[in-house]
Amino acid sequence: MWRSEALPGVRQPEHTVDSGTRMVRTRWARTTTVETKDWPEGSYLLRLDAQGGEGQRFVPVTIRSASTAGRTVVVNAVATWQAYNKWGGYSSYDGPSGGYGTRSLAVTFDRPYDYDDGAGLFLVYEAPLIALAERLGIPLAYATTSDVAREKRLLEGASAVLSLGHDEYWSPEQRAHITAARDAGTNLAVLGANCCFRRIRLEASDLGPDRTVVCYKSSYDQDPAIKRGHPATVDFRSPPGADPESSLLGVIYDGYPVDAPYVVANPGHWLFEGTGAKAGDRFAHLVGVEYDKVNTGFTTPRPIEILAHSPVVCDGRPSHQDTAYYTTTSGAGVFASGTMRWVEALDAAGDGRSGRNHGLDARSGALTTRVTENLLRVFAAGPAGRTHPAQDNVKAVYGG
Repeated sequence: MWRSEALPGVRQPEHTVDSGTRMVRTRWARTTTVETKDWPEGSYLLRLDAQGGEGQRFVPVTIRSASTAGRTVVVNAVATWQAYNKWGGYSSYDGPSGGYGTRSLAVTFDRPYDYDDGAGLFLVYEAPLIALAERLGIPLAYATTSDVAREKRLLEGASAVLSLGHDEYWSPEQRAHITAARDAGTNLAVLGANCCFRRIRLEASDLGPDRTVVCYKSSYDQDPAIKRGHPATVDFRSPPGADPESSLLGVIYDGYPVDAPYVVANPGHWLFEGTGAKAGDRFAHLVGVEYDKVNTGFTTPRPIEILAHSPVVCDGRPSHQDTAYYTTTSGAGVFASGTMRWVEALDAAGDGRSGRNHGLDARSGALTTRVTENLLRVFAAGPAGRTHPAQDNVKAVYGG
């Protein structure tokens, strides 16, 4: 799309670490501007090449859609990319010592991504799905999690919303807007696991609005915003203000880490059409590294269908992973893959012996690709529940 002339390198000031929140930030001078007004909407990577081949880095860019009506919305999970970003030594999980107690309580987009040479989590958890959706030729729109949170009417009239492979950190506004879209007939596909798990707050930085991701987690009572009436930035399922993610997703996060075969339970379902899958078929390593399940001990929309029901052992505890689909009175269909490796598997090839992609093989790649194609085509056509209503099978799968 674009190539720059050679740009001079400039040594920028060292980053700083906030003493209260341990947030890493940079205050760098602008070195160039990329004009994107004529670019097609979509997800991009800028590639920075050092002259002489001495280095290469990436910068992810989303060219956002002004309207999503009649389109399937790809949502880049940028809040989660940032939470896991350890550029400068700190992430939402730990600090330089590796300890949870030294983690950042707030992280900012005012720094590069450390992971994957600057691409963040985009290449692993999102790019394979975007490539597949674009090949299908269905009408697509593009947004980030911050856009969905900020713009109340952004999803009005959308055919479907896609949450990709790792979409853990949500603001209450993002959840409210996606729930409202579902209740208006917009389909929702969750193509990962551990989705909508952490409640965050978006705040401004020196460079603009919504550039700081606040998540105190278990230290939520230390957050000064609590006294101003803001929701606690703790897991959605935890008090205060507990609101488990299952009420929206149909499934709930159940554990980490696992590596287990994916087991087909409902091969006659329309989503398995063309896969040749049979009941009990197993797909090695497709369940991992985090997984979800249907657990009616939490609020669970009904009717809901379990499509795959895979035995797992997580930290010594036996459980199951579930892929599920439910429909609503608005006509919306909601699909949850229940495994974080779903998008990664779209690129799986070979026999898996190389260990690449966790050992996923071409058979897993073919299954996830066909199921995702079936899903995207039906979801793009409008409220899936009107043409493909769910048939509840929780009792048949779990008993009781």
